[in-house]
Amino acid sequence: MLMVVLVTLACNRSAQRPDLIAATPTVSPSPTATPVPTPDVAAEPLRLMRLEWVFGGLVFPELLHLTYADDGTRRLFAVTKPGQVFAFEPGDATAAVFLDIRDRVNDAGSEEGLLGLAFDPEYADNGYLYVYYSSAEPRRSVISRFVAGASQDAADPASERILLEVAQPFANHNGGHLVFGPDGYLYIGLGDGGSGGDPFGNGQNRGTLLGKILRIDVRRVDEVGSYVVPADNPFVGRSGARPEVWAYGMRNPWRFNFDRLTGELWASDVGQNALEEVDIVRKGGNYGWNIMEGSQCFRDPEKECNQAGLEPPVAEYGHGDGCSVTGGYVYRGRRLPSLYGAYVHGDYCSGKTWALRYDNGRVTERLAIVPDGGVAISGFAEDQDGEVYVLDFGGGGIYRFVEE
Repeated sequence: MLMVVLVTLACNRSAQRPDLIAATPTVSPSPTATPVPTPDVAAEPLRLMRLEWVFGGLVFPELLHLTYADDGTRRLFAVTKPGQVFAFEPGDATAAVFLDIRDRVNDAGSEEGLLGLAFDPEYADNGYLYVYYSSAEPRRSVISRFVAGASQDAADPASERILLEVAQPFANHNGGHLVFGPDGYLYIGLGDGGSGGDPFGNGQNRGTLLGKILRIDVRRVDEVGSYVVPADNPFVGRSGARPEVWAYGMRNPWRFNFDRLTGELWASDVGQNALEEVDIVRKGGNYGWNIMEGSQCFRDPEKECNQAGLEPPVAEYGHGDGCSVTGGYVYRGRRLPSLYGAYVHGDYCSGKTWALRYDNGRVTERLAIVPDGGVAISGFAEDQDGEVYVLDFGGGGIYRFVEE
């Protein structure tokens, strides 16, 4: 069976601690965040759902991500692990190649490939898009900017400007998600570097970018690709810490997204052997890995460990319900009133999908809305209207929820 990017691999090879390849960036003041809209949909109790295949003529083998550009069209962009991005509008019978960078993407490992895509908030004017991919010789993660032509029918592979390269000691735990926040900054997810158990302690080491969610300013990228660090990042000026770090203690954050209403940042972090977790990511937060796996002490779940200063998960589940969590979205669409305001997430191995509501520091409602969807959930997607889709890595199809 095909294995997706986020499945945990065990590896006994030795490696040296990876070093940052790109130069240290400069620091800039931060803009005022964009106000969020007020709600206009009343929530109903969560209900069971089923999955319905949409965009029926379109299949994208090894599908990892789907997003939109907010460019005045209804186009969606499908990202595939080998290194291609395809563009289509709902109702299209075929999808056009928008970007092909297979010549520089290393997808040899099950968790390597073209892993992330985010369109610049000003894409309609500047044509900028950002990608996260794995590369080889040496093994590393690359965050780059590409430019679409004047017609924006395709991005030019020759326009690449590399912003950041991070050496990877192993082939697994690459993270790979990119998303622009309501503040206009680019957020980047990196896993702990791989193997098993975080052998170098990267999750708790604020001096490395591995095992972190980063926050950078790409509005003033210079001719050599240097970005700027926002001045209000939590570890700017801290000795021994990378200024790009927004939050740390991550094992392998596989998809995180902002609630388009509240601005909260939701992430799902893949566990080791016992627990998969859901987090609300806060500025400077420590999410515990490898001291903790979810709510348990990692080294010995039967013993106490020092949890002072650690952010507990919002929710978690054991490996009786799956083996690899995939993060989704807080649903803000109109088509499914019972799902409104709920964070949707699923499991790659079991195909289960859950929804939960969170209020005043606690989960108020949680339901396995799709107990067995029969798909290998590699990702969720949100369109311009806030409607949410489920991505199937094995079959390459795109699905939506339908109330039972």
